[in-house]
Amino acid sequence: MTFTKGTEHDREALRAAREFLDEHGGAGAAARVHELVRRNGRWRGQKCVNLIAAESPTSPAVRALLSSEIGTRASGGHIGADSRCFPGLRHADEVEALCVELLKEAFGAGWADQRMLGGMAGCMVAYTALARPGDLMMSVPPPAGGDSSGRSDGPGGARGLRVADIPFDLDELEVDLDAFRREAERLRPRLVSLNQTMVLFPLPVRELKETVAPWGGRLYFDGAHQAGLIAGGCHPNPLDEGADILTGSSGKTFSGPQGGIIAWNDPDLTEPVSTAIFPVLTGSHQMNRVAALAVATAEMLEFGADYMRRTVANARSFARSLADQGFRVLCANRGYTRTHQVMADVRSLGGGLAVARTLEEANIMVNKMLLPSDPDSPDAEPGGIRIGTTEVTRLGFGAAELDAVARLMRRALIEREPVNRIRREVEDLRSGFQTLHYTFGTGAPRPRRPTESAESAEPAVEPAESAESAEVAAKPSGQTSA
Repeated sequence: MTFTKGTEHDREALRAAREFLDEHGGAGAAARVHELVRRNGRWRGQKCVNLIAAESPTSPAVRALLSSEIGTRASGGHIGADSRCFPGLRHADEVEALCVELLKEAFGAGWADQRMLGGMAGCMVAYTALARPGDLMMSVPPPAGGDSSGRSDGPGGARGLRVADIPFDLDELEVDLDAFRREAERLRPRLVSLNQTMVLFPLPVRELKETVAPWGGRLYFDGAHQAGLIAGGCHPNPLDEGADILTGSSGKTFSGPQGGIIAWNDPDLTEPVSTAIFPVLTGSHQMNRVAALAVATAEMLEFGADYMRRTVANARSFARSLADQGFRVLCANRGYTRTHQVMADVRSLGGGLAVARTLEEANIMVNKMLLPSDPDSPDAEPGGIRIGTTEVTRLGFGAAELDAVARLMRRALIEREPVNRIRREVEDLRSGFQTLHYTFGTGAPRPRRPTESAESAEPAVEPAESAESAEVAAKPSGQTSA
């Protein structure tokens, strides 16, 4: 991401770990790891209000598969006995085939792949398949929410691509299409790459692709944050609008295990995409993760339309509550957001890092984020915070609970009440929401209901939406204990 600093791990943290290992040995270190994981689960999993846009909780079924025996098996190669490097994978082949077909259905794609261990790996696959070293790529600049995945300090630069900015109206946070057409005609980029870490509104994929298509220009959509919204019908599907490749995180809004996914429709891309994945960027990928991703995708197909609709409605409702409490929320004139994200300008409260640290002490988790008005420099201090509603939505939060969180944030940051008092109230609020929804639970899966289309989900993100229509039920369908 574009707002982190440093090029190595914290030396003090490594020194303390070294001293612990020297004193307690491997067995002591193992016991300490178990204890730290338990502590993290009690704190982050039970006592915190997690508003980090890059996070969402996986269901118990998905988590169980991550520790399954299948993850110990070497899985190099493609699906099918003739394409594997190792024998004994007939059950694994079926698991992977189901995962691929589920992903194809989720994204309305002709082809999909599940083997990448991260979204950044998906970016590198896309750049390898769509461009050559030395080609020019136009991408979203950092002030407009552009992620390093599309910049010279990320996979694009490592691939050897030259990078130019897509022109943006930074007040409206939308592409300046007239300026883009002029720049694209002048530069003739081989690739337009849409990578965002701040994602408030859909981008004009169709118009961008139509502009570069006459000279064979390609368009790549990095749906790291939008993958769940796309699968749930609450965000336009880039593949339907002309994108050549769609990638995404299998975590974040998609609510699966950490990793990367990729989908495409052009059969001519199958060979370069597949070859870039194996043998270039993966060898034996984690089959436990693939099994977990298959179940997470099935959950998204079953419950995603309602889950994502409520997530977006919660984001819009929360943005209004924050504004009512005196916070400077971006894009009020556009209805604040049409995704799971909300952005707030907190420069008057000490900046993004200070605010995030204060809220962490209160057990409210947000992350610092550069604002469009912040200096475009690696040393710039982020003036904003980014907020996401995916996790709290899966736990059953609605407008009333999020309004309560906004009030707690005001007390902690504007009124500067003692953080210990705020933390106790946060824990009291969170204690009533310990159940994960939108899962198959432990019973037999039900037949899949038809998912809502993007059109039917649209009222949840209309600017004229009322506060009453944004409120979501406290107990959505499909639930199980966390």
